[in-house]
Amino acid sequence: MYTVRVEASFAAAHFLSHYQGKCERLHGHNYRVRAFARGEGLDSGGMLLDFGELKGALRAVIDRLDHSLLNDLDYFQGDPSAERIATYIFNGILELLPSAPLSAVEVFETETSMARYEP
Repeated sequence: MYTVRVEASFAAAHFLSHYQGKCERLHGHNYRVRAFARGEGLDSGGMLLDFGELKGALRAVIDRLDHSLLNDLDYFQGDPSAERIATYIFNGILELLPSAPLSAVEVFETETSMARYEP
């Protein structure tokens, strides 16, 4: 089994409408995102998936979120949690690379706090 991973980052603001505590107030993060592909077979060039293709798709998806107020996107229903952001990015990458063996997306809000989505 092979796994490849690419990483990118973006900055955005959000608040959590259904949360009681400091995260219910408007604040921002410098998010770090990791996208993983996993599979058994390699192509004729010996690769599971070209890093450049996966990173390009990741970058295209997070560019939609960069320097925005995430609550403005209907997708997040007023609560752009790290879990929902990871799901959004995963689905966005698959829209761009439907045949990619995408296995997971991790979204770090801080160095020590991360949510992972894997279907």
